[in-house]
Amino acid sequence: MSKLKTEIKSSLRSIEKLSDFKTAAIFSFPKKFIGFKGHFPNKPILPGVCKIQAALLVLEERKRKTVRLTEIILAKFFAPVTFNQELLFNLEEHPVSETESTLTVKVAANDTKIAQLQLRVNIVD
Repeated sequence: MSKLKTEIKSSLRSIEKLSDFKTAAIFSFPKKFIGFKGHFPNKPILPGVCKIQAALLVLEERKRKTVRLTEIILAKFFAPVTFNQELLFNLEEHPVSETESTLTVKVAANDTKIAQLQLRVNIVD
């Protein structure tokens, strides 16, 4: 497991299965999180790639299988995220086949819309 993925996993606070294809998860990234290094000096902002990797991790945790990103269909970022903010990830999986899904992700902090993602993934046994 990559160092980034390991640190994202350690920032996962909770995960809850809401229905067969819906999952909610809460993340909080500490000040020393590797993703903040250099992004940006003296003003840490969580990179979008970390939000995408966090969403993939939630699906992996739920399915207990490896998930590989095949396409970023949509990635819109509405507000910056800094350290120790509690982020709520709401994921909805749309299976295309047994091994392929489209994942719709909404990220929020309190009542603030942070990001909206749509990802195509392969699910590996």
